[in-house]
Amino acid sequence: MQKFDAVVVGGGPGGYECAIRLSQNGLKTALVEEAELGGTCLNRGCIPTKTLLHSADVYYEATHGDAFGVTAGNVAFDYAKIIERKNAVSRQLSNGIGFLEKNHGVTVFKAHATLADRRTVKLDNGETLACDHLIVATGSNPAHIPIPGVDLPGVVDSTGLLNMTTCPKHIIIVGGGVIGIEFATFYYRLGVKVTVAEMLDRVLGPLDKDITDFVETELKANGVELVLGVKVESIEEGLKVHYASVKDGTKGTAEGDVVLMAGGRIPNTKDIGLDTIGVKMDRKGFVEIDGLCRTNVPGVYAIGDINGKMQLAHVASAQGVLVANHIAGKPCKQLNLNRIPSCVYCNPETAMVGLTEEQARATGRDVGAGLFNLSGNGKALTMGENKGLVKFVFDKTTDEILGFHVIGPRATDLAAEVAAVMECEGTISEIGSTVHPHPTVSEVVMEAAHVCHDCCVNAPKARK
Repeated sequence: MQKFDAVVVGGGPGGYECAIRLSQNGLKTALVEEAELGGTCLNRGCIPTKTLLHSADVYYEATHGDAFGVTAGNVAFDYAKIIERKNAVSRQLSNGIGFLEKNHGVTVFKAHATLADRRTVKLDNGETLACDHLIVATGSNPAHIPIPGVDLPGVVDSTGLLNMTTCPKHIIIVGGGVIGIEFATFYYRLGVKVTVAEMLDRVLGPLDKDITDFVETELKANGVELVLGVKVESIEEGLKVHYASVKDGTKGTAEGDVVLMAGGRIPNTKDIGLDTIGVKMDRKGFVEIDGLCRTNVPGVYAIGDINGKMQLAHVASAQGVLVANHIAGKPCKQLNLNRIPSCVYCNPETAMVGLTEEQARATGRDVGAGLFNLSGNGKALTMGENKGLVKFVFDKTTDEILGFHVIGPRATDLAAEVAAVMECEGTISEIGSTVHPHPTVSEVVMEAAHVCHDCCVNAPKARK
């Protein structure tokens, strides 16, 4: 048996960063990962999908350069090479994590772990690890939706789709959440016919309605068929997807050569010993934690997707560092989830921090909103990407930023500025008084802040 101060089970964004920070804090640390370091994000999620999206963007821009005075002939894409590049990017980053763990003195075990008791982790290679502190970061997997025909050839989840080396002619995507809409964007920009079937009456349900309306308009303008407010009932041979309206039961069918089941993700908490050591989980299998990611079992922490707070890689990483500092007795504070950005890499890409306008108004506060259209931004116009908007939701009484919503070029980068200001408890006025460089897309953040106070010089006068 090998003894460690801390054992981290799971080498995704939360686990690998937690292990490094534990080691930096002077604890003898082991990291156990049964597959590739980097977890879902690096190997089957964030990084692979963004790599694919960039390849699609390169192709799309090459075939739509006339407006910029650039004409390219005989432009084509090699789908197998797109997948090959995706794999190479993931492999390079995963190898980099292995180097970092070794460089920081973390002992890495490539094995499946089972929790034997509160202080003991058994590996399927026959080794046993003992520890004072146990951090579980086993992530999540695509949800399996129990629909007749879901196991037919050509019906895949996101992991299966990422491994395909041939491009579909018509893909049907079941689920209009982040995963579904990002893949829809990837394929339509390659010229593939796309149909999205979603149970809600709009895509990207948690986002502000001004944003989702914009996303739907763009998808439709680019040929994506949106079938909203329907429940998929079955899939039959030939990949015919049968669905019915949630509202009135009206039936419909879509037929393609690939069906992506994009119905969310479930936590990897089964059969790893959590129940054996008495860790409490909710009915969906998510581990119950407090604000410092502590479970009900002393010395056992759960970080990342398995606690269900926000299934985002950057949240897992932040939780991992938080836990490592807490274990070491260093000052740390709980994460405020209302100050953490969420991003969707559609086109234009979109991001949000905090509350939607609807959520903010439901609090009973005196809520205001300021919206600036990207058509008034010089940098966006030079790029030919001046479609989009920026929206602040704020408290009129205190000037507090309650929410920020953006769709347009660099949107996912712009959200970080507002998140930082919110973390520092800054106000709309302070963003408005911050001089932003020109010409940049970032100016739209300042302009939207000005709109909130009806003093924007680059927008039409507000109607009284």
